Amino acid sequence: MERAVSVCAALFLEHGIEKIKMTDIAEESGIGVATLYRYFGTKSGISAAAMTYLWNDLKQLFGGVFDSETFTGQTGIKQIRDLLRMFIVMYSAHKDFMKLLGEFDRMILDEGFPKEELADYERSVINFYPVFESAFKKGIEDGTVRAAADPELFYITHAHSLMEMCKKFINGEILPSDDFSGAERELEMLIDCAVSYLEVPAR
Repeated sequence: MERAVSVCAALFLEHGIEKIKMTDIAEESGIGVATLYRYFGTKSGISAAAMTYLWNDLKQLFGGVFDSETFTGQTGIKQIRDLLRMFIVMYSAHKDFMKLLGEFDRMILDEGFPKEELADYERSVINFYPVFESAFKKGIEDGTVRAAADPELFYITHAHSLMEMCKKFINGEILPSDDFSGAERELEMLIDCAVSYLEVPAR
């Protein structure tokens, strides 16, 4: 079943979720389609497992970044800026995965997939908040971050905003006036606005 999940993840990255059928996964993995249905229940079930697999794989790429001396030695506000820039890294270096996130969200909503069956998936999703909270506290101590902001609300607001902007850019231009050639600059602008809101002005 682990092989089936890894094969499913690879197929999704190459072709998208919608185009892949259970028979495709069965053929590529060498596991009978009846066995896949018996183990995962539905295509949504194996899709959730595949997306969990991909999130865990992505976590390994970021492993150690926020524990490094280069990162921890910075001021709190600089740590926050670098942390938010991870969304640009995800957008620029992992476009196929980011596109899958939007497709997976739509599938889960359309099919009414039970939330309780997404517990493993939820645990796998990269949560940068503990890193942000630590950076926020350091910024308060070193005088680079103002204490008036609600750190959790701030993080959720900007994480949601950056993630949805990334998905929009990846899905492609729709309106005649759309121009996503400056997508990374737009993400940088949002990050600059966020950091400016928190930053204590230099005297």
